[in-house]
Amino acid sequence: MPAKGSRGGAASANKTSSTDASRIQSTQAKAGNDTGKGTFPARAQAAASKNTTSPPTSKAGGKAPKA
Repeated sequence: MPAKGSRGGAASANKTSSTDASRIQSTQAKAGNDTGKGTFPARAQAAASKNTTSPPTSKAGGKAPKA
């Protein structure tokens, strides 16, 4: 069992969501901190974007479902 407070690394189950990124960006902006390129809020937003999954696109030419 990992030590309490240890980082899980890339395989960690705790991934940044878009809600998390929004909260981070909002609190940093309200505090008057920079939220531009390369800052922590920008990196959080990029991570959240990478963690979202888009539904698979359907292939054209497949069978139509029966009515």
